[in-house]
Amino acid sequence: MTKLTLYLAAPRGFCAGVDRAIKIVEMAIEKWGAPVYVRHEIVHNKFVVDGLRDKGAIFVEELEDCPDDRPVIFSAHGVPKSVPAAAQAREMVFVDATCPLVSKVHIEAQRHADAGLQMIMIGHDGHPETVGTMGQLPEGEVLLVETVEDVATVEVRDPDRLAFVTQTTLSVDDTKGIVAALSDRFPKIVGPHKEDICYATTNRQESVKAIAPHCDALLVVGAPNSSNSKRLVEVARKNGCDYAQLVQRATDIDWRALEGISSVGITAGASAPEVLINEVIDAFKAHYDVTVEQVETAQENIEFKVPRVLRVPA
Repeated sequence: MTKLTLYLAAPRGFCAGVDRAIKIVEMAIEKWGAPVYVRHEIVHNKFVVDGLRDKGAIFVEELEDCPDDRPVIFSAHGVPKSVPAAAQAREMVFVDATCPLVSKVHIEAQRHADAGLQMIMIGHDGHPETVGTMGQLPEGEVLLVETVEDVATVEVRDPDRLAFVTQTTLSVDDTKGIVAALSDRFPKIVGPHKEDICYATTNRQESVKAIAPHCDALLVVGAPNSSNSKRLVEVARKNGCDYAQLVQRATDIDWRALEGISSVGITAGASAPEVLINEVIDAFKAHYDVTVEQVETAQENIEFKVPRVLRVPA
């Protein structure tokens, strides 16, 4: 069998916000029984969503798709203010599984708006996190920019009274460029005290930067609609590994494309469970004589509490 070195990035996979969101759905089913409704995929991973569906979760896109008499959970990506307001108006039981680091951005946006500043959000158009953050403020109060080019054309109310926030799952390096462009065009723009890009996104990108130059190929275990997973593929390509691909699980690996290689990097987006990473490693072990090297660039020990409503008996 051909020898192959697998460079296993660490940290990888689940972050504290994803862990908490999945726990919230499981505890809600335990507390109120099935079905429990979830507005939008709780996290962007088919395997996780299918597993929770099997336990009794029903996934819907909008609140209108939920009955009044069953609990509803809002996904880890966050929701516009209008969503909990509508749930309250219908007297529904609802639990907000928004990642606390996304909630922090929401609070920040509101604080700047209260100070009379118009917001610019660096994010991806249509991504649920961007929709949720922009929906914290009235229409027109948050302007979206996706690229450095967008910064040149964005039309603001008052160039001296601006602040910016970012989606938590962006590329750290790309965002730096957009922030620099904003500061050049609007010297008085106010930024967050600390970068909005979350610790998990930053750590996973750093670990990919560490292994990418040593890899003939790099696979990111993650979903095609997962922003942070797609960023990991981009980071790998920009840091010396031309063949970087997103795979949902082992069955997606293109073995023909990997012919003749001697080293592969493996990481996973923040919503991909370790069981899928192990499945990919096992698939390589079936094809090659594998040596696994874990490359750890940071340690994570962050944990977020679930909402109080789930910690008290029904």
